[in-house]
Amino acid sequence: MDNRDEVREFLISRRAKITPADAGLPVHGDRRVPGLRRTEVAALAGVSVEYYAKLERGAIAGASASVLDALARALQLDDAERAHLFHLAHAADGTTAGMRPRRRPAKRWQPRPALQWVLDAFTAPAIVRNGRMDLLATNHLGRAMHAGLYAATGEPTPNFVRFTFLQLDAAHDFYPDWDLAADTSVAILHTEAGRDPHDKELHDLVGELSTRSEEFRRRWSSRNVRSHGAGTKLFHLADVGDLRLAYESVDMISEPGLTLTLYAAEPGSRTAHALDLLASWTSPTVTPSTTTGA
Repeated sequence: MDNRDEVREFLISRRAKITPADAGLPVHGDRRVPGLRRTEVAALAGVSVEYYAKLERGAIAGASASVLDALARALQLDDAERAHLFHLAHAADGTTAGMRPRRRPAKRWQPRPALQWVLDAFTAPAIVRNGRMDLLATNHLGRAMHAGLYAATGEPTPNFVRFTFLQLDAAHDFYPDWDLAADTSVAILHTEAGRDPHDKELHDLVGELSTRSEEFRRRWSSRNVRSHGAGTKLFHLADVGDLRLAYESVDMISEPGLTLTLYAAEPGSRTAHALDLLASWTSPTVTPSTTTGA
């Protein structure tokens, strides 16, 4: 698929975020548009105005790594944005098609028994998702933590982004800071779109959400991207209250394109006690309580 539109919108949006003062440039006269001018970006990156204008029109195929690095510095891209720029360039070159692992079509992915054993060995919540934010596998506590997501979507493989924007009552209950969760989910989806522009299911998902949710459409147009490796998240479950959890996310070498996320509570905290209570409902011999607010 041609990614010229994505390249163009991404570069324009990043240029608009940098002021002359941010770049250490003097300001002369009134400026009709926010951010830097094309001439200023070109000068900062050490390329001709004509060449930068060509890049901003989406013709990024063939750009060298040194040019992309210079562009990233000129636009003050963070690590996630820089990686996204390189992914867009590789996609334009057609190199990502050869780099992507072959996937078996049609059949829904199922965790290998050994992987499910590993998940179940964790006493804290553990989940596996793909780049489209489909929730593919959980351990017992991960399933209980996301019971509201399964209930709201009615799907055996729920999607976090679809849940966030289309199941608003349940999503606002589950995410006390809904705006942050919404921004993060769209940024992760945008990152995946740059990494794999040939994913038809992802394009279909973006099209569906853009049609059905103005909130999604507005965030998607911002072209923000981010990595999602570690941090803290706040959740709310009706049965046990707020859960403030640290998380670590790692790419799965054995399953390219999938991410394993492990959650943990600070020892001795209220969240740790709440997780202990939730865990008491996840035993195979006990029917878990329905968490309507999760």
